Amino acid sequence: MHIPDGFLSPQTYLPAWGLAAGAWAWAGRGLAARLDERLVPRLAMLTGLAYALGLVMLPLPGGTSGHALGVALLALVFGVRLAFLAYSGVLGLQALLFGAGGITALAVNALAIGLLGGAVAVGLHRLLRRFGEDLAAGVAAFVSLQASALLVALVLGLQPSIARRPDGTPLFFPLGPEITVPAVLLPHLLIGVGEAALTVLVWRIARRKGWVGP
Repeated sequence: MHIPDGFLSPQTYLPAWGLAAGAWAWAGRGLAARLDERLVPRLAMLTGLAYALGLVMLPLPGGTSGHALGVALLALVFGVRLAFLAYSGVLGLQALLFGAGGITALAVNALAIGLLGGAVAVGLHRLLRRFGEDLAAGVAAFVSLQASALLVALVLGLQPSIARRPDGTPLFFPLGPEITVPAVLLPHLLIGVGEAALTVLVWRIARRKGWVGP
């Protein structure tokens, strides 16, 4: 899932940094008022879980990797804004400490995984919760992962069209979306099943402990 350094053109990652900066400013608005002695340890624990999940990476064709995220769980428990901020921190630490993902690609990874993934999870959960909490949480986590994987695959696959030499040779990532989309999405269908099961399990615990509303 992580995009490493050197795979994205400046035409891609520089605008993404601008978008991410605005999104981080939006997500951080009113943050101090939300963080209290009850929320901080819960957020830290589930962010730590997401961090650990992100380090168990399955290498995929085309130069990227796949793994469970935990961002859907963060979003369901704490909302999209906190999930986006927390997962951005996860991505930053993984890039700096373990080389999982890149610094130049951090904004793209954060937007695709933290923001899109969190928003899809919350939106689907609200739509489906009338059919049952477990079903809604599981489907939300599964689809959230696929949405993030699809955006990552499309961003990678568009690089040959965005930046290339006059003779048509790609300057950065060389494979088009006809390769990146199936190469990234197909393994994430299986990963998504595990993500959904884990999300439902922890979601049940969080609800039982009163961490989220009824």
